[in-house]
Amino acid sequence: MDQHVEQAKALAYRAHAGQLDKAGRPYIEHVARVAAAVSDDPEAEAAAWLHDVLDHCPAYEDDFWELAPPINARAAVVMLTRYDTASDIYYRGIKIDRIALRVKLADIADNANEERLALLDVDTAARLRWKYAEAIKALTGNGTGRGGE
Repeated sequence: MDQHVEQAKALAYRAHAGQLDKAGRPYIEHVARVAAAVSDDPEAEAAAWLHDVLDHCPAYEDDFWELAPPINARAAVVMLTRYDTASDIYYRGIKIDRIALRVKLADIADNANEERLALLDVDTAARLRWKYAEAIKALTGNGTGRGGE
């Protein structure tokens, strides 16, 4: 395993320790599946391990910057981080970064997995299905980008 991937994975495990997803599962399982989906590219895999650290774990922001992943992976993580920007701006940025786009599509695929959605209440699952469909449209050029994370 690439040194940067190992460091990114270790930081992700520290940062997401104790966090649960919407279904009550350890959040790191989601991060690991996203990383596995792009594991043929070490920069994308490092970015995937880190893709939610800045968003969901602000206490680890300094650790992220000290980690110094490859510049392309770092830029992708920054692109994947939701700041106070409109969704269309967020998705436009991701679309122009090959690593960010690849990681985001893997992230959405995992989040939209029907087995995961089946663990949620009907209303939440329906809302998320719509949100992820809108995100895919925005990322593939066929939508508004209103879909959310």
